[in-house]
Amino acid sequence: MSSDRRREECLGWAARDPSGFLSPYKFDRRAVGSDDVSVKITHCGVCYADVAWTRDKLGGFGGSKYPLVPGHEIVGIVKEVGSNAQGFKVGDHVGVGTLVNSCKDCEYCNMYMDVYCSKGVVRTFSSVDVDGTITKGGYSTFIVVHQRYCSRIPNDFPLPLAAPLLCAGITVYSPMMRHKMNQPGKSLGVIGLGGLGHLAVKFGKAFGLSVTVFSTSLSKKDEALNKLGADGFVISSDEEQMKAMAKSLDFIIDTASGDHPFDPYMSLLKTGGTLVLVGVPTQVKLSPISLIGGMKSITGSATGGIKERQEMVDFCAAHKIYPEIEIIPIQYINEALERLIKGEVKYRFVIDIENSLK
Repeated sequence: MSSDRRREECLGWAARDPSGFLSPYKFDRRAVGSDDVSVKITHCGVCYADVAWTRDKLGGFGGSKYPLVPGHEIVGIVKEVGSNAQGFKVGDHVGVGTLVNSCKDCEYCNMYMDVYCSKGVVRTFSSVDVDGTITKGGYSTFIVVHQRYCSRIPNDFPLPLAAPLLCAGITVYSPMMRHKMNQPGKSLGVIGLGGLGHLAVKFGKAFGLSVTVFSTSLSKKDEALNKLGADGFVISSDEEQMKAMAKSLDFIIDTASGDHPFDPYMSLLKTGGTLVLVGVPTQVKLSPISLIGGMKSITGSATGGIKERQEMVDFCAAHKIYPEIEIIPIQYINEALERLIKGEVKYRFVIDIENSLK
């Protein structure tokens, strides 16, 4: 059905200032345009970006715009479609990730890598939308978004388990595919075992890789090996354990956002090996010899493209790759964000929007 062009009131939870404290907030969503879909949100994953943006710690992106409704791991059910939104119908299960618009015409958008749009993307929250309003994220009852930025979720894929794939999942899947980390028999190191790291382990095992987890916390060893199926576990602060891994890895996915040295990890790569940084430490420092001496590379990656996000969702559905989650009501979100800061979640909070935000 087509839109009658009216704005609609939406209920969400927002931060009003850099304290980051979230509380109920009512606002209007834009009318459903001809290329839009309106999605009733059932669940929303909790990403560390929600902490950073609500507390205005990302000034390089233009600063946080309050009131700020976070959330960019959104899943739900289509409740309305625009007249040109032919790809979806009412009742479809869909997901919305970290962006909701782009120029759609630059070289990157033409490759469906809109996240790298030359003219800049419209982020799912705290960004200027096409109508001049500030985007509001998934800690809310519904969202209106251009159909291009929706991913179809198979009906038999549990929606709460799909939510973390929209940011955490694609953030590790995209560089793994780009750097051909899907070659059975190759070796992968995963630095950090949180929301991103645990999915990197799951993808690695699904690709047939030998996976070693690197962590500063011995308490994560049992889960890494016995629950997630990693082949090895190394305490990164133990020099002897690190030396034993020298020149043994084809690839490393670095998900750690805390500051850490890079030279010790570069020494673990084989000749021609690659370390991909997806975490956000305050700086990256390493000796040029760590690169030159073994023809090694260090690179970075953001979330991922629209087409590969759909490919990832379908891959997870086919191989039954499900994130490890803790479902919470929206009323618990402030405590959940504090726990996230302390690393006290295994491994992703998912908000039950449908049953708690009313």
